[in-house]
Amino acid sequence: MTEQWFEEKKTITLALAKRLTATAESEITKRGWSMFITIVDDGGTPVLVTSVNRPQLASYEVSVAKARAAVHFRRPTKAWEDRVLAGFPNAMSIPGVVAAEGGVPLAVDGQMVGAVGISGGTSAEDGVIAAAVIESLKELV
Repeated sequence: MTEQWFEEKKTITLALAKRLTATAESEITKRGWSMFITIVDDGGTPVLVTSVNRPQLASYEVSVAKARAAVHFRRPTKAWEDRVLAGFPNAMSIPGVVAAEGGVPLAVDGQMVGAVGISGGTSAEDGVIAAAVIESLKELV
């Protein structure tokens, strides 16, 4: 009997990242917002980062941090926001936590392939665009 040394794993491609980003760009433009969009792989490495309508520069780093937090903790960053708002500010002492909506994991067939991070609007606005990306992923795969 031969041992299996490796597992098959799905990975996010640049082509998929471009399609997901196009969805986000369309939604942001339609609403007249200014935001950064980050798509990371399952290790948190950026695959694609872009912006729409010249958002504030600080939103670049926030979008990357949201995407990384979503993939590293395997949950939307809104979960951390909700926890902090519910009276548990100690969550902010955990390295890598971003307690603001807009970071969401990307999963295909139950397997984590990456995450999206949106920043530039209010927390809720960022969440609207991230949700549109998730819906787009469901339609694409």
